[in-house]
Amino acid sequence: MADHSRAELTEAQLLELERKYDSESAFRPMGKKMGFIVASILVAMSVYHFSVAGFLLVRELLQFGIHLAFVLGLTFLLFSWRKDLSVTSPPKGWMYFDGVNILDIVLATLAVAAALYLPLLPPAEAAARAGNPSLTDTFMGSVVLLFTLEAARRSIGYTLPLIAGIFVLYALFGQSAPGLLRHGGVPWAGFIDGIYGTQGIYGIAIGAMAKYVFLFILFGVLASRIGLGQLFIDLATIAAGRYSGGPAKVAICASAFMGSISGSSIANTVTTGALTIPAMKKVGYPPHFAGATEATSSTGGQITPPVMGAAAFIMVDFLGIPLRDVLAAALFPAFLHYFGIFVMVHLEAKKLGLRGLSAEEMPKLAAVLRVNWLAAAPLIILVYMILSGRTPDYAAVYAIIACVVVGFIKPRERMTLHGLWDALAAGARSTIAIGSAAACVGIIVGVITLTGTGFRVGAIVIQTANDFAAVVSSLWPFSFFDLQQWALFFSLVLVALACIVMGAGVPTTATYIILVSVTAGAFQILNVEPLVAHFFVFYYGVLADITPPVALAAYAAAGIAGSNPFKTGNTAFRLGIAKALVPFVFVYSPALLLVADGFTWWAFTYTLAGAMLGIASLGIAFSGFLFVPLHQIERWYVAAVALLFIAPGVITLSIGLALLLPILLLQLHRLKQA
Repeated sequence: MADHSRAELTEAQLLELERKYDSESAFRPMGKKMGFIVASILVAMSVYHFSVAGFLLVRELLQFGIHLAFVLGLTFLLFSWRKDLSVTSPPKGWMYFDGVNILDIVLATLAVAAALYLPLLPPAEAAARAGNPSLTDTFMGSVVLLFTLEAARRSIGYTLPLIAGIFVLYALFGQSAPGLLRHGGVPWAGFIDGIYGTQGIYGIAIGAMAKYVFLFILFGVLASRIGLGQLFIDLATIAAGRYSGGPAKVAICASAFMGSISGSSIANTVTTGALTIPAMKKVGYPPHFAGATEATSSTGGQITPPVMGAAAFIMVDFLGIPLRDVLAAALFPAFLHYFGIFVMVHLEAKKLGLRGLSAEEMPKLAAVLRVNWLAAAPLIILVYMILSGRTPDYAAVYAIIACVVVGFIKPRERMTLHGLWDALAAGARSTIAIGSAAACVGIIVGVITLTGTGFRVGAIVIQTANDFAAVVSSLWPFSFFDLQQWALFFSLVLVALACIVMGAGVPTTATYIILVSVTAGAFQILNVEPLVAHFFVFYYGVLADITPPVALAAYAAAGIAGSNPFKTGNTAFRLGIAKALVPFVFVYSPALLLVADGFTWWAFTYTLAGAMLGIASLGIAFSGFLFVPLHQIERWYVAAVALLFIAPGVITLSIGLALLLPILLLQLHRLKQA
């Protein structure tokens, strides 16, 4: 077994670990002068977004354009053209100004000018030229396209820009595409006219970033700076630390709490994992299991209300529904995610005979609340505002004000003006990579809109699923699954696989937008409610963060645990596999999402009960343990029974319970013998 006594990592090592596995935080080193200039621009970006949300009136296209200008300009300043993680000090030479390449400074300036060209046109003139762009319009649109692709490449890697490039080629040369994907092709001027506007780069993704996501990320940074993250970790330790394998349960609770204010899987892994992973190893969990537990728990942050990830706010714009409805829909899927991990770590703790934390290792509730109780006030204000029907940006503004007030009046670790400056810069810096990704996704969405790709792909998915369904239904001996139900099942499997594959190299938000846009036609043909379809794609996109071979959250956790990254990734996938049932459950019974059409409490009750039983059954099957170890054939049997709960209902719930009863009786008998 690996060395359990390995020293805990320093803060600098943790930051370097996050930089290594999270390309979005791999910022270039720079000198003090350039550092101050960039920090000033970042603070200006935070102040601008706060002002627009709070009191400054800016027309929508100009608001989006200014946001894009900040994002593109800062990307060229913060990220070098080639990532060299071994460079820790600012490079020197005649080509550099205080660590930043002079060419990048020129590119940043040009990117800002190009991003502002269209938004600064008089609205009437811009509307008159829509569909009939001038040569200058086409040129500036082409420049923005190139800058957007390069910004995405620098900040998040090659995968998303390559996908966008394929879509660009498809738009231009659609006449050469095979089968149903074939279209007449679009000339360059028409293509630029289609994506250089509110249907493309300045569309729904960059709009959600400018209006909502930036503010909520800034809130998360400020909330962490005033001690809310530490309060969450301490309360999680008090709630779960004393039980068998306590530190792993603390990791689950702490990651759930932290996930409510942080939408980044890797940042959440590094933040909470620095404390929970060494504690898990100390009580006897193998290093790879400790890392996997933290990584799997941390991926839930993007689906955990009230902040969630950027995709939640894009969903608000896509569907035109209030944020509180999205948060309500996310509540029980998030609960089931953490329930599944809890079952697995509990069974592992029982199997290994692990202890909980001792009284001396536990924080005292009174002391925790005395020091940090005020830190919870901004989150309470945020939740109250959202539930009372306020718009997300309005709620975020008041929550940010509350963070600043609490920071300045807290008796301990009081925020200073320098600390506020640093937090405003850090909040803006955290949005740059996801902003670049959103702009790049705008290119893809523009192509889908321009060519009608969504309906073409939808037809292909349905046809493929129908072919599978015809074969399986002819072999299936039972009658309670007809051809249409099999077609729906195989369509969902194909979409889920596409989400996992694409999510392996693309940020969750980008995966969600692309797959929702591409599969909208398929879900429409299948009569799946839009809210349900969006959550299905979103949920599986999040699952990709712990799916090998590119399970970045698990690899970051392995760096803290000192374990084999691939083994940690495989274990994380095993811990998270139970939640793969959940999206299928809420497609077949949308009542689990609370706000879906046709909701009844009875349907919700049996759906939740069936989902919990299915998740618990899969956990038992993969752990190979309930009260005592299971035989191999018993594990396969329990896993097969778990699949019954995909289609929830009183009949399937009853059959599933009846089939699980013999295993339960066998386990109790063996426990009595032991």
